[in-house]
Amino acid sequence: MDAAVLVRKVHMMCPLCDKVHEIEERMRTAAMVIKGEEVLYEERFFICGYANEDENEFETGSMTNENLLNARNAYRRKMGLLTSQEIIGIREGYGLSQIDLARLLGWGEATISRYESKAIQDEAYDTMLRFIRDNPLQALEFLKKHKDRFSTSKQEEIRTRIVEKLDSYGREFLTRQTFEGEYADFDVPSDSNGYTVLDIDKLEAVISYLAEAMSNLYKVKLMKSLWYSDALAYQRMGKAMTGLVYRHATMGALPVGHYSLMNLENLNVKEEISPGYDSMLHVYPSKHADYSILSSEEKAILDTVTRKFRDFKAAEIVNYMHEEKAYRETSNGEIIPFSLAKEIRGLDS
Repeated sequence: MDAAVLVRKVHMMCPLCDKVHEIEERMRTAAMVIKGEEVLYEERFFICGYANEDENEFETGSMTNENLLNARNAYRRKMGLLTSQEIIGIREGYGLSQIDLARLLGWGEATISRYESKAIQDEAYDTMLRFIRDNPLQALEFLKKHKDRFSTSKQEEIRTRIVEKLDSYGREFLTRQTFEGEYADFDVPSDSNGYTVLDIDKLEAVISYLAEAMSNLYKVKLMKSLWYSDALAYQRMGKAMTGLVYRHATMGALPVGHYSLMNLENLNVKEEISPGYDSMLHVYPSKHADYSILSSEEKAILDTVTRKFRDFKAAEIVNYMHEEKAYRETSNGEIIPFSLAKEIRGLDS
């Protein structure tokens, strides 16, 4: 495992030498086997400088609990389950206590407490938590189903909190549902989506990232920039970035569901009037964009695309794409396969 790094030095009673002295708190990457799976996690511990070198490490009770939680969360991430902190976030997002959330879902009253501290949820329970995280309407359905577990006043209190969340996220949820519905036929990795299933969170981050670098990012230019970003990702990494599927159109590559795409609530899109009095959709950076969802390699790909097309006008990037093999070898309305994207022209020039 990795060598331990110093976190801090503290004065405390050492249980190894029974003296009060300065002790180092250190951190390292450790391994643990959980349910037959080896996971790596962050482990904290103390070092006593006066104890025998072979027995100079110790942990406090709280430190042991934190280390175990880190290991369990590492297992959760490896198995695609919600971490304890993500479960806390779901509960706090609805303003519920641990007992209230457990009752809402029809579970034992201690279940959420255990999932937030030590137990690892199974896939069925994880799915139910994701349902209410992604869809406040589902939370309302659970409240109707399990209303007998609450007093009348508590029912109304929880209902009010769910409705508040629905008001905050409802429009985004509905537009996402519409957009995802247009990708029902592309829900498995294939040549059509660049072996990447649609990821709306990443798509929103990509669009904002492009808008940061291109002040003149209107819809037509955005659609082409997205195709080049996904095509270059496929070329360099063997898979696309966003999961968008593109059709051959007169103006170049056009994503399936592009109207729904532009309506996503987390995008910063403004309708503006051009000098010719035409209405145009101008894309700006999103105020709360989360770029941490993008890997360093993906950011490098987006940087390459923006350097190439930053100063292009819409007509110029359309004409540039018309010369791509992927466009020339497909017909109007056809899906543009990513296997043809391997031969896109160099973007570093």
